[in-house]
Formats: sequence, C-alpha cells, structure tokens
Amino acid sequence: MSIFGKNFKKHANIYSGRIYNSDRKWLIPFFVSLLVWITLISAALFGVYSSSSYNQDSSHLDDASFAKSDDSGGYFVEMNIEKPSEFPKEKAPRLAYLISGTKGDSKRMMRTLQAVYHPRNQYILHMDLEAPPRERMELTMAVKNDPTFSEVENVRVMAQSNLVTYKGPTMIATTLQAIAILLKESSNWDWFINLSASDYPLVTQDDLLHVFSNLSRTLNFIEHTKLTGWKLTILMYYTNFVSSPEGYFHTVICNTEEFTNTAISHDLHYIAWDYPPKQHPRYLTIKDFEKMVNSSAPFARKFAKDDVVLDKIDQELLGRTHRFARGAWCVGGSDHGSDPCSVRGDDSVFMPGPGATRLNDLFEQLLSEDFQSKRCPS
Repeated sequence: MSIFGKNFKKHANIYSGRIYNSDRKWLIPFFVSLLVWITLISAALFGVYSSSSYNQDSSHLDDASFAKSDDSGGYFVEMNIEKPSEFPKEKAPRLAYLISGTKGDSKRMMRTLQAVYHPRNQYILHMDLEAPPRERMELTMAVKNDPTFSEVENVRVMAQSNLVTYKGPTMIATTLQAIAILLKESSNWDWFINLSASDYPLVTQDDLLHVFSNLSRTLNFIEHTKLTGWKLTILMYYTNFVSSPEGYFHTVICNTEEFTNTAISHDLHYIAWDYPPKQHPRYLTIKDFEKMVNSSAPFARKFAKDDVVLDKIDQELLGRTHRFARGAWCVGGSDHGSDPCSVRGDDSVFMPGPGATRLNDLFEQLLSEDFQSKRCPS
C-alpha cells in the first residue's frame, strides 16, 4: 500500500517512461501489456458505477501555526490538536481511496469503506473477476442504498471487473484504471490511498485529514526498495514480475526527477511478517493490538474476516458505534441509538483525537533532519 501526493497523481495514468536498448527481451511483453493497459484505461473512461449514476442502468451491475519547523524542511508544520480544527475549504485536504477485493470480500470491503469514510474524500471500489456477478451486484446495491453515499455521491463501484493476481501487472493495471476514473470524475483530491479488503484504519479520518492538512501536497509515502540497478520505469517492465505493484510505483517515483525528493520511505502501514519472511504478511490478531497502536501508523494489514481485533479497533481507536467512525461532520443526535452521522455538518471541521497525536509524532520522525535518508536511494 502506498500514498501518492498531488503532483504524482497528475502523471500516474499517463506516465510512459523509457526502454533501454540492453533490455530488448522485454519488448514482446511490453507491447502485449501496453495493449492490455490501453484497453483498461479506455474502459475506465467509459465504465463506472456511482451512487449517483446507478439508476441510469440498474441492469448492471485547526487551528494551525505556519511557522516553519527548523528540521522539517518546510514539509510539516506544528498544529494544535487540543481542540477541533477548522480549515478553509481550499486548504483542508481531500483523499481518494481505492478499496479492492475478491470473492467473499463484499462485506469486508463495506466495513473498510465505512471505517475510512468522510464526506470530503472520494472512494472507488473494485471486485475482481473471482467474485461472482451476484456478489458484485450485492456490493453495488449496498453502495446505492446507503443514504449518505447517495447524498454525497462520492462512492463508486467500478463497472469493469478485472482478473487480478499478485503475479504480473494486473494489480498495477487495475490501480491505474481506478486512478483514471477518479481523475475523470473528480480531480479535486490531494492523495491517493490504495487499500484491500484486508486493510483497516487505526485512526479516524478526522485524525488523518487534520494531520495531512499541514503536510506538503507533493509528498509520496511509499516504502521504496533497497535494491539498485533499476533500468525500466514503466508498467511493462513488471509484466512477468511476482508482486509487481511493490516495484512499479517505487520505480516511477525514484527514477523521475520531479518526484525523487518527494518520496518518504514509509507506507504508513503496520505489517507483521513471519521469520523468515514469506510471500505475504501474517494475519494480525488481538495479540498485535498494542504493537499496532505503538507503531503510530494510520493503517494496518492484513486482518482475517471479522476478526475480534477489528471490533476492538472500532471501539477503542475509531469510536465507531454505527456505520462510520466518529467525526466532527457527524452532527446528529445519538439518543435512543440514533446514528449521529445521519446528519452532516461542515466537512472542513475536524475533531482530532489520540490518533492525530500518534500520527503527528510519526511525521515528526519521518520529516526530521535525517529526511534525506528517507528519500529514494541513489
């Protein structure tokens, strides 16, 4: 998972890179993948479900102080997290989320969506071809029938389901397709966040938006590889790679002059690995709760479906008692079990909590005087 900043999103769906003569063996997969990629992007521009357009075809499925910190390099400013923060509409950031899932993930995707939901943000969901049409329809209807999603119109389900595997370029192609759709529908967002159904937040969106309000929109949070000798900086280089998403975006950012100095080597996720590491991280459980919190990361993965640790996160970290996590935008009453988020307030007002304090501490470390070491390796 990576978080891409404002400048990178402008180029994410058109970046072409270059091919070196010494790698002509990649030309065949290059052109094959190019054809697939163009097809996916073209489909993205014409096929998207949203809560506002679904009815057209129901057959388818702070206060902030801007004094520059001495060791921040201008990327971060101190903030007051003792009280609600209110930012001008044009200053408060907006996030764009992709949440992906496969067969059996529709309810998990909805749970993750509701846990990271905020009216300021944009959301797009993708279920791959392993999921049966009935389950994809179930997800689409769940989005369509949610009164908040229908009113705000910021949640979409991708009409085209792609065959996705961690082997090869399919994950990259789907991610680029989602970015293309988000840019087509609304380019008014600052960071792109890629999650799966097995991801879950450890802070509220108010925490996240409050802290991100004081960051440079150019920053990209991506755990770059320590390997050297990259030669290609385009999607097609990774056609035959295992887990190619873990290299593609890193390669683009760290080999493009415009982005090199914006990369922070941290993907803002808590992940636990077996030792020795296997292909995938291990599942997180209630035993990992304290480590997750102490990591100060705003997200964690991966979680088993309906694991009890998710309920603990909802209760102790997110304050989630109904559909959505607590937020200043929820101004309705809670009498008799009512959902306070059923009434929307000003979405540029944030109520940061302990999660914002933890995240603030993390960014102070990441953007400290040793910031140079967090950038792309030379």
